Amino acid sequence: MDYQAKLQAPFGMLGIHCTDDALTGIDFLPAGGQAQPPRTGFARKVCEQLSAYLADPRFRFDLPLAPGGTVHQNRVWRLMCAIPAGKVRSYGELAAEIGSAPRAVGQACGNNPIPVVIPCHRVVGKSGLGGFMHHSDGTALDIKHWLLTHEGAL
Repeated sequence: MDYQAKLQAPFGMLGIHCTDDALTGIDFLPAGGQAQPPRTGFARKVCEQLSAYLADPRFRFDLPLAPGGTVHQNRVWRLMCAIPAGKVRSYGELAAEIGSAPRAVGQACGNNPIPVVIPCHRVVGKSGLGGFMHHSDGTALDIKHWLLTHEGAL
């Protein structure tokens, strides 16, 4: 993949995709890779804001986003952005708010191209963490657990 930056995080590496003026994606990459300095001024701003969040979970992102996605996905992603750090909501709660189904909300969460900034990690199952990045265990759930612990939600 061609990244505009790669930022070291406590749980691995974040691969940054962006245009000159909007964030389009963040990939979770394995730990141990080489960080890559930002290639553009906007990529530098993305890295600065992600670093600020990793240092202080109450940091509020103010980046222009261009996630693409369907109308339904964008409705779910907007709801996720309204969940404050340190709080969680269930798939069912979000589904009820937009007249959808919990499974469809879960699919939208899993398809979120800009995790951390669009905080899909703040959406949980009614009796547990739920999934993360279309996985229900392993490294993906470890990252979700780290993010929620970092924010004080666990």
